[in-house]
Parts: sequence; structure tokens; C-alpha cells
Amino acid sequence: MKVTIIGGGGRVGSCAAFALQCGSVVSELQLVDANQAAAEGEALDLLHGTALAGDQRIYAGDYARAADSDLFLITAGLRRKPDESRLDLINRNVALFVQILEAIKLAGLRKDAIVFVVSNPVDILTQLAGQRLGLPWQQVIGLGTMLDTARFSSFIADEFKLAPTQVKGLILGEHGDSMVPIWSSAAVNGLPLAGLPACSPGFQNAVFERTKGSGAEVIKKKGGAGWAVAVAIRDVVHAIALNQRRLLPVSSLQCGAYDLRDICLSVPTVVGRSGALEHVEIALWPKEKLALQQSAKALKDTLIKVKI
Repeated sequence: MKVTIIGGGGRVGSCAAFALQCGSVVSELQLVDANQAAAEGEALDLLHGTALAGDQRIYAGDYARAADSDLFLITAGLRRKPDESRLDLINRNVALFVQILEAIKLAGLRKDAIVFVVSNPVDILTQLAGQRLGLPWQQVIGLGTMLDTARFSSFIADEFKLAPTQVKGLILGEHGDSMVPIWSSAAVNGLPLAGLPACSPGFQNAVFERTKGSGAEVIKKKGGAGWAVAVAIRDVVHAIALNQRRLLPVSSLQCGAYDLRDICLSVPTVVGRSGALEHVEIALWPKEKLALQQSAKALKDTLIKVKI
């Protein structure tokens, strides 16, 4: 599989490239970036490790060389300026994202190509990509709440002093303020957590608030996320490349699950070689389903204000 990483010279794009190199599933990685020197430097650094990490072709390229890509991974984005509102940042990123989509269209893309959006606001941009590129909704997916879910599960494990890989938590909805913790499905090694006395409402609220605030905490302390988001990206790319049919909380256009339509956000989704194969409507507590619907409404309200 050939993956073109747009934004490959940046923190998230380069970390994703490293995670994919170490995964040894993707056969070809092309890094594209507005800062050509940064893309070339990252590609060269990765190339130096190919004899140890895998046999992939890794290089800095351009949109013209991306036309035969199996998957476009878009990580390019802008950071918030001092005193800038969230909506202002969204509109600046939308403007940049439109330029990227136009460059992809101009260079050409295969009819079966997958477009995987990581740039934020990921749900809004995933919807925009679907509208602008004219691909079936199944072929345009966003990272959604994959990273939020990983953080959530890791924090639960940390609090209970359990093996993180045995803890399965889930966040659905928007990758943002209206995200929804799904405590009804939280489990450790298949055993439900919600019934444990220690898993009290206070505990649940504390873990969720820590999850919601962790992105801002990472930005404050080191400038931005990199490694965890890269591993989340790797999991989605591998699910596509290997046709694993994994159930993942990625963002895609909703077509009726949980009575949600015409908005991109995260619900349990089967991911395989053709992208988002189907949405799976697992049972939720009534308050969780209501919160998920409110999350969709919040995204729709934001979408109306965005200058597309």
C-alpha cells in the first residue's frame, strides 16, 4: 500500500510516518509538505532506519507523485493564535484544507483511494473532504475519537493500576468539547467496569475530565501531541491495508445509526480495505444516546458558521 502523508514535515505527520515504518505493513510512504525542506529532512531521517525498521520506500514528494496513492493521510493544520477564537481557527484551517483538496483533485486520485483526515477540526474537515472530492462516503474517514478513546482507556487503567491493553473504554461523537464517554461498554478483560463500586459517578467524571483536558495539557507542556496520535493513525491505516474489519471509533458521514444523519462524527465503525464498511449501533444507555445526538447537533451548529 502506498500512503501519501500531507503535512509529513510536521510533528503529527512525521510521527505517523515513523509509526507506519515500524509497523512494516505499508510498502511506500511519500511525505508532502508546504515546507519542502522539512519533508525532505524527515524522509531522509526515516530512510536511514529502513535497514533496521523495514523495507519500505520512503521519500519526500509532491502532489503529482501522489496520484497513484492508495491512501491520502492529511495531517496538515494550523495552530491557534493568541486571543483567537475556536471558530476563527476553524475557518483558517478550512481555508488551508480546501487548498489541499484542490491540489489532490488537480493531481488526480484513484477512484478507490481512501482519504484519511487527521487535521482539526477533524469532523468538520472530514465532511468537507467528502463534499469536495466526490468520493463515496465510505472512502472518506477521519481519525475522530480514536485518540480520545486511547487516552480514556489509558487513564482508566492508570487509575485502577491495570494493564492498559486489557482496558477497553470508548469515546464517541465529536473530537472536541461535546465528546461522549461510553461507560456502559467500558470493560477490563471483558468484565464490565460500571458495576464496580470504585467506578463511581465521581470517578467517572474525574477520568472523563482528565481525558477531555489532556490534549490541551500536552500542548502546554510539549507543544502538541505526536506519539499517541501516531499510534492511533497506525491502527486505522493497518485496519485498511490488511482489511482487518476492525470496529473503531472513526469519523465518517452518518447515515442513520442512532438517528444521526448528514454530519460526520464518530460512532462504532467497521474499518477495512474499502474504508468505513458499516456503522454498528451498539446498545447505549439512554443518557449516552442523548449526549451523542447533542454532540451531532453541536457539530451541525458549528458547520453552519464555518466559511466553506
